[in-house]
Amino acid sequence: MKENTKGKEKTARSHIVHSLIGVGIMIFFRFLPIPFPEGTVTPTGQEILGIFIGTLYMWTTADVLWGSLISAFFVGISSYAPMPQVLNEYFGSTVFVQLFFLMMVIQCLVDKKITAYMGRFFLTRKMNSGRPWVFTTVVLIGVLLMSAFIIAFAPIILMWPVLYGIFEDVGFTKQDKYPKIMIILVAVVAIIGFPIPPFMNNGLALLSNYRAIAEEPGFISDPAYLFFGLVIGLIMIFVIILFTKFVLRPDVEKLKSFDVESLKKDPLPPMDLSQKITTAVFVVLILLMLVPSIVLSITTAVPGMQFLKENSTGLALGATAILVGIRIANKPVMEIKTVMSGINWNTLLLCATAILIGGVLTADVTGIKAFLQYILNPLFDGMGTVQFMIFILLVAVVLTNICNSLVIGMVLLPVIYTYCTASGANAAPIVSCMIIFVLGSACTTPAASPFAAMMHGNKEWLQSKDIYKYTLSFVIIETIIMLVIGIPLAQLMIK
Repeated sequence: MKENTKGKEKTARSHIVHSLIGVGIMIFFRFLPIPFPEGTVTPTGQEILGIFIGTLYMWTTADVLWGSLISAFFVGISSYAPMPQVLNEYFGSTVFVQLFFLMMVIQCLVDKKITAYMGRFFLTRKMNSGRPWVFTTVVLIGVLLMSAFIIAFAPIILMWPVLYGIFEDVGFTKQDKYPKIMIILVAVVAIIGFPIPPFMNNGLALLSNYRAIAEEPGFISDPAYLFFGLVIGLIMIFVIILFTKFVLRPDVEKLKSFDVESLKKDPLPPMDLSQKITTAVFVVLILLMLVPSIVLSITTAVPGMQFLKENSTGLALGATAILVGIRIANKPVMEIKTVMSGINWNTLLLCATAILIGGVLTADVTGIKAFLQYILNPLFDGMGTVQFMIFILLVAVVLTNICNSLVIGMVLLPVIYTYCTASGANAAPIVSCMIIFVLGSACTTPAASPFAAMMHGNKEWLQSKDIYKYTLSFVIIETIIMLVIGIPLAQLMIK
């Protein structure tokens, strides 16, 4: 008990120290006598740069929510703009509103345990019985799809307990190789799926960040980005499974006795009307967000498509209104109070702050864009687009496994903008590759992503040495695939 108390006190002290350092950077960085080249960083720019560096520091060392809120406050009292304007940019962003209501709809899915039905669907396919590698493939594809279209935490939380039971039923122990690899793979694949949707989570934050930097609202097609993410994600999964089967070679003999009928002994009850309505609204919402862009890329003759595309950022608001408006047994399908308590406010406000800081940091009044061009143009002079993409991806994979992946993405976006402005290269495939890779490969250290932290926290089944050994192998595979297949595929698919 005393050791636990001491640990909490140490954590509290660490939080205070890191918070003071972060806030100190935000306040005092502006006073440093830094000799910026003439015509680049302005006094306002140095002030904003200090807030940006302090924010990154606090996100990495202290607390995401605290760092996000204090960052927005300091931007509001800076010389950049009056507080009302900053608050309008912070909470009035269409991206923030879209993400907020989309998270409400997704939380409604989780509250109604609809995600459990999805997980059970993938686990109980008849083809899984007695076929270990088919079972592995089907489960991991299910994890990817749930991570991409629901929330990345869901497949980890749902799949791990079910897998524990299966492993124990067929005779695996916690020291066996296959259970360790499979538990790690569930988290790794959830991380791969995390950045795939362009309309939610950190992928949306980074895409919106670049759009703000470049002042190009539609520079990447959402369907093209999504399909590229799905294709490259599936390729990564299949190659990792082949590597596991033929190189790591865990003993899967015991899994041949697994029968999916054993899971059906404790079946989930049939979906009630409330669950069916929620599922239907969610499916229609996703289709309405994606189909108009796909159709318009082919023809403009289909009526209503342009209207839907122009209003896509409000579709999640409409879905929320429908779920609140439909009542069953005199209760709304979506109960706002229940849903609001389950929203991940850390993620929501981190995304909002990332979008705000991204736009502020590269505003003309700061001179930071001019400074980046001054520093980086000589470095990138003569560097081809493919060479630059390789350089960015290699930097991304190293840094994202040391620091928070969103932070690294934010740091790299201005670099990409500077290169593309100087060289005339198409930013869309470069940005897409970087975002999907920087978020999707953050799986080795606990600091890389919250999903990696969940792995390191699973002390019952995993040891740190196992996590580092296997995730490093998987990250190397992801890197090779992104460099060899991802770059040309992105240039082909994303214009």
